[in-house]
Amino acid sequence: MSEQPKKKIGFNIIKNDPTEGHGGFGAGVMTLDNIAPVIIDVEEGTAEVDIGAMHARSMVERGIKFLKTKEEVPNGKPYWLVWVTIEATQEGPQYVGVTACEMTVDRSIRRGYKSLPQHVNYMDKSLKRHIIVEHMDEKSKRILAGFLKSHNAQMWEHSSAQLKQGLLEEDI
Repeated sequence: MSEQPKKKIGFNIIKNDPTEGHGGFGAGVMTLDNIAPVIIDVEEGTAEVDIGAMHARSMVERGIKFLKTKEEVPNGKPYWLVWVTIEATQEGPQYVGVTACEMTVDRSIRRGYKSLPQHVNYMDKSLKRHIIVEHMDEKSKRILAGFLKSHNAQMWEHSSAQLKQGLLEEDI
């Protein structure tokens, strides 16, 4: 008797509106088309979209073994992985979900710290239009606010007062 190869179950990202057309398979499925991972390098003062982070394969994460506690990586360079969800509304496109996850990386020992469950949960919260940035340091908030404004000023203008206040710490 020959062995049958095990059937592999893959994760499919649905690109188009899953409710469009027949309404059968995929109806009600949440799409990941409108979410982007932004990596903030705190020391360099930069922010950029790195789609590899969708699967924990950003340039920062590649070649790094992540440990469970921050104390195991005492010389780690600080980064933030920020999940940014965009939605088109009647007022125009806007940033509707922004959640930030801490990460540290020490390239010299190829080790880092991050909480994978937090990264997954915060991606979900961003998709559900949550704004979670209050735990970020002030410098990182300024970097993120500057990035979001420069990426698309119209989206920034249409975004919620909660997001602007959370990143700029001022009354809007």
